[in-house]
Parts: sequence; C-alpha cells; structure tokens
Amino acid sequence: MAVKLNSDKKIVDTIKEGLKKTGGYCPCRMERTDDTKCMCKEFKNQIKDPNFEGYCHCMLYYKTID
Repeated sequence: MAVKLNSDKKIVDTIKEGLKKTGGYCPCRMERTDDTKCMCKEFKNQIKDPNFEGYCHCMLYYKTID
C-alpha cells in the first residue's frame, strides 16, 4: 500500500493553492471541521480499507494496493 500525490501537477498545484486559501481544509468541501482538514477523515478511512484503491475526494492523493 502506498499513498502518493496525484501525478497531474496542475491538479496538485490547484488543490494546494485551495488548501492555502482555506487554512488546510479540503477546498472541495463547504464545511470546515476536523473531518475536512486535509488529509480528510474520509480518505484516512479509505486508506484503512485494504480493498480500496483510488483518489481522495479532491484528487490530491492516490492510494494504491500493492
């Protein structure tokens, strides 16, 4: 298992800029709670799932299954 940044630099740059503007909260979410602070609770739970492979909600991170 590995978690990596999206290979698309434009997406990574856009999301990182959004994170700066929101103080570290997922720029794709309206609510600002501990659950939406990057790395969000949803993706942390997906990382724990041994059968999950894919992107986080905002597509900044990608989890692979090895």
